Amino acid sequence: MDLTAHLDHLRRELSRAGDLGGPQARALAEQLTGPLESAFRLALLDALTAAAEEITRELAPGSVELRLRATGPDFVVTPPPAEQPAPDPTAGVTEGDEAATARINFRLSEQLKGRIEEAAGRAGLSVNAWLVRAAGAAADAHRTGRAHRRAPVGGERYTGWVR
Repeated sequence: MDLTAHLDHLRRELSRAGDLGGPQARALAEQLTGPLESAFRLALLDALTAAAEEITRELAPGSVELRLRATGPDFVVTPPPAEQPAPDPTAGVTEGDEAATARINFRLSEQLKGRIEEAAGRAGLSVNAWLVRAAGAAADAHRTGRAHRRAPVGGERYTGWVR
């Protein structure tokens, strides 16, 4: 998007309108060019920022960043990280290898238990294997700093054009 070209067009249109009304109208058009240009830039920045925020919410944990350059705004897209295949929870565990496994007991609601059983069934895994994979993936994401983070919403720092 070449913002400079759009602003040049705006200046030309105001100049043409001023030419139709004589010297006073031309002077008024020249006086209005600066404030209208600033208002145009601000309105465009607001619209693009809102679009970037909306796209970021849909793309989370990826993001869209709005960068302002001399010629106009640019979008920088950071896609979500590629899904890594879950490690095989039984890899490296052989029959009778008790040191490689541990047992943990925990309590959960019947509703959550049912949801876990459904998810394990859809994945074609036992509940135990599904829980090991889910816990391992969550622990790895937390350890590598790739745990789910909410996308930023409103109140970010804005930068703009200065003359």
